Amino acid sequence: FLPSQLSLLYKWLNSFPFLFLSGAGYHSESKAKEYKHVCKRACQRAVDRLKAGAFAVEAVAAALVELEDSPFTNAGMGSNLNLSGEIECDASIMDGKSLHYGAVGAISGIKNPVLVANRLLNEAQKGKLSAGRIPPCFLVGQGAHDWAVTHGIPPCPSEKMATKFSLSAYKRNKRKMELAEKMDTGHNQTKKRRQSSENENGSGCLDTVGAIVVDQEGNVAAAVSSGGLAMKHPGRVGQAAHYGCGCWAENACNMNPYSTAVSTSGSPFLASEDRVLGGVIVLRCCRCVEAQPSQDIQGALVEFLWSHTTESMCVGYMSAQDSKAKTHISRLPPGAVPGQSLAIEGGVCRLMSIVE
Repeated sequence: FLPSQLSLLYKWLNSFPFLFLSGAGYHSESKAKEYKHVCKRACQRAVDRLKAGAFAVEAVAAALVELEDSPFTNAGMGSNLNLSGEIECDASIMDGKSLHYGAVGAISGIKNPVLVANRLLNEAQKGKLSAGRIPPCFLVGQGAHDWAVTHGIPPCPSEKMATKFSLSAYKRNKRKMELAEKMDTGHNQTKKRRQSSENENGSGCLDTVGAIVVDQEGNVAAAVSSGGLAMKHPGRVGQAAHYGCGCWAENACNMNPYSTAVSTSGSPFLASEDRVLGGVIVLRCCRCVEAQPSQDIQGALVEFLWSHTTESMCVGYMSAQDSKAKTHISRLPPGAVPGQSLAIEGGVCRLMSIVE
């Protein structure tokens, strides 16, 4: 990796709940406003839930729903199509307070996969099923779809989830694959296929989305959602759904004073590739109480950062005190090679509230 680009932002905030979200991939200058607007809407939706008294895990799910509904992201609506021309999505969510986790993989016909993951998490928190059965926390394929429908999550035809952009990308990718198969055989064909796959699954198709949240009580939560690689094999489950890989959230405990939430895009299993494309957002907070002459001030010191090897990464963050979210498109330095260069940016803030 090239030397990282590091910058820190210091800010004082007056209210405790805090949200941070991102999408790693490629974000053209012509669509920068649209990407930022999507992030702002997601931040606002989650913070509204926090202000209404929702816990972190509910707020992080609300943010992901907004991001999945956007046709500009590779999650939910407008996701990449697989080899069969179908949309299959992965998503996961984790509650730092209970350490419960929910995930779905290669799920089709559901507009918001994160809602299924969140429902799995909620159902698991209720305890065992009849006859002492253990409730599922990770479902895939048709089983995930059927479980979602029986638990009140409405289905959505796969063709309605495709957009003009995702359909045109699929047709373009398919033509390139067919051409490569006709031109070469044996080892050369395999090499061509891999090169074509690398080009088509470059930073322009990898806009996985994620969010991390800390609420008024200091609970943290994380979630991630992805349509996966373009032209992936049907049934493939990406890292967004894997436990401890797509996202992680864990509250502070006696042995550890820090609460931590992480959401990732990309995978360590890509280590053998020439270009390792991915991104990560991280939040770490520590509670503190400061005595003042007339009142006690309770708060948290929050550190947050984002890093990516993709060409760009759109991020947004907001606290309950902010009137609107702050957004930023982080880009690799001029001349840097995506997949071989690393950008890191972040900030530190103190979130305060009065102890009554």
